[in-house]
Amino acid sequence: MAMQIANLMQSLVLAVLMLAIGSNAGGIAIYWGQNGNEGTLEETCATGNYEFVNIAFLATFGAGRNPMMNLAGHCDPYSKGCTGLSSNITSCQARGIKVMLSIGGGAGSYSLESPDDARQVAAYLWNNFLGGQQSSFRPLGPAVLDGIDFDIEGGTGLYWDDLARLAFSIMFGSNSTTTLLANTPLVRLAILNMLGGTGLPWFQPPRYSWDYLQLLRLQEVASFRCLI
Repeated sequence: MAMQIANLMQSLVLAVLMLAIGSNAGGIAIYWGQNGNEGTLEETCATGNYEFVNIAFLATFGAGRNPMMNLAGHCDPYSKGCTGLSSNITSCQARGIKVMLSIGGGAGSYSLESPDDARQVAAYLWNNFLGGQQSSFRPLGPAVLDGIDFDIEGGTGLYWDDLARLAFSIMFGSNSTTTLLANTPLVRLAILNMLGGTGLPWFQPPRYSWDYLQLLRLQEVASFRCLI
């Protein structure tokens, strides 16, 4: 009986999300960074096909780990090899495209062990990729990204709501008017519910294009973004 109720609840959640997609689909988003043959970030934006581009991934962070990006051969962020992406990012933004950092992914090493750990990760994201000024080295150069995409497929499932609240708090305290928070269609349902329970105004599910996998298809999926 409990399993039947759980399945029914999941079906209801999916039905509501698909209804929301049909009535307020938003723009198309794409992941960039996990296919060395996908072209440059600037070329992706120049197609005019996307409203959001998620740079994927910050795949290692939290629990005392040294934060590390994985851009699948495009460049090495930590030998300062990706600072040239800054001009690509600003070029995309000049076209009206929101460029975000996707954290997590399917093959990363990440987790949060406490609210304080979440606070440290939020500060790291702010100072290294968003509008913060307290980092001597920004992996993607001086360009300020538009927000953070939560692609939490692994980890322990704990404290992601703390990270979202703390990131929101830092961004809101900075008087930012452009920073977005998002979560992707691959986020586990339990974490999706956790993020939804933060009280943050997640809304407007976009469609995701999986061109970086060269599947050449669109998937309309449930994903929320929050304009602060």
